[in-house]
Amino acid sequence: MLKRIPKLKPGDKAPDFEIRDQDNNTIHLSDFKGKKVVLYFYPKDDTATCTVESCNLRDNYSKLKRNGYEVIGVSNDTVKSHKKFEKKFGLPFKLGADIEKKVVNDYDVYGEKILFGRTYDGIHRITYIIDEKGFIERIITDVDSDAHAKQILNG
Repeated sequence: MLKRIPKLKPGDKAPDFEIRDQDNNTIHLSDFKGKKVVLYFYPKDDTATCTVESCNLRDNYSKLKRNGYEVIGVSNDTVKSHKKFEKKFGLPFKLGADIEKKVVNDYDVYGEKILFGRTYDGIHRITYIIDEKGFIERIITDVDSDAHAKQILNG
């Protein structure tokens, strides 16, 4: 597996975006100004590791909220796929459908990957922690899907 190191760095202004969520509502990063945002990028709805990661965030959502975080998941799946994923696992946060790959490219999480010796392009599992003013506070490139909320909270 190739490890991706994004070009964006802590202290950089987080790129704003316009994306559809699982309810087909338009959301922008700027909608969350004044709140801390966990912007997590994941490869695909309803796959093993992505489900573990999303359910870990779900199970710790109230703790994340108490600590001032809003959670937004982003993948290249469709609005319809996100809705199925949300309903199947009771996910309480927004899932952005980046089918045009604009957000994943702006955040530099899309690129070459290797799995079982096969090279292909896809989303790298990377999480951005964005502060209340819209600046990148931290970037988690070694996501522990089983304990992702703990990684976020324990910084």
